Amino acid sequence: MRLVVTGSNGSVGRRVVIAALRAGHTVIGIDNAPSSSDELGLLSNPLFSFCRIDLTDYEAALEALRGAEAVIQLAAIRTPEDYAVKCHNTNVVISWNVLRAAAELGITRIAQASSVNVITLVWSQQPKLYYLPLDEEHPCEPDEPYGLSKLICELQANTIVRRYPKTRIASLRLSWSIPNRAYATHLNPERRKNDLWGWIQEDAGAEAFLRAVDLDDNRWAGHEAFFIAAANTTQGDPMELYHAHWEDVPIKEGKNLDKGFFDCAKAERLLGWVDKVHE
Repeated sequence: MRLVVTGSNGSVGRRVVIAALRAGHTVIGIDNAPSSSDELGLLSNPLFSFCRIDLTDYEAALEALRGAEAVIQLAAIRTPEDYAVKCHNTNVVISWNVLRAAAELGITRIAQASSVNVITLVWSQQPKLYYLPLDEEHPCEPDEPYGLSKLICELQANTIVRRYPKTRIASLRLSWSIPNRAYATHLNPERRKNDLWGWIQEDAGAEAFLRAVDLDDNRWAGHEAFFIAAANTTQGDPMELYHAHWEDVPIKEGKNLDKGFFDCAKAERLLGWVDKVHE
């Protein structure tokens, strides 16, 4: 598969590129910063090439995606930044340019990085939770620009598949992407309360992206959002954390917190993705 990975210099992007190359795919990495791929020895791989492109330029995005069979869109500002315009405006323009360019070029398999922060969580003034564990049916009510930009990219995907019905787009709502659980265990549980002590090991997240653009998988169509989070928390037993911090939030009928505060059953059902414990 000829695969474009935008945001290929980022912590998630690098692991997606490595996973895709290991799977035998031809990978074109795109970023607005000089390539860091030489640090990982990727530039010597004949299956990898890098393009430095500003994806806020639609024509540049269109040309960069030409010839691809699938796109994994990871280019974005990953925090609210100034909580005003920079993150929102940059992310919203990039996601639309990539989705629209892919559709115009007839690229039908796309995965994009959304975020658990489409729910009102860590960047917000105060989390707003209707039930736990969180699943894709939970209301999305962000009050800050990063979460809003990710919710808009999901709305953009809905728009694209309505106009281009052969296109399939997965919006992966990643939790905090880190090298391993130990990376975060030293943090104060109270400090991480507002992101529900969630995380995802980088390579497990990369696997989810590759499954989302699998050309042979016909289990789903259109646009779907998926929570992608580890099956355990960074700080202890979920029920103990629940009773200590979130006991006023109901547990959804028929559900439990055995696998943490994010319900990834939809990703397992439609993508065949199951988190593997990475300590």
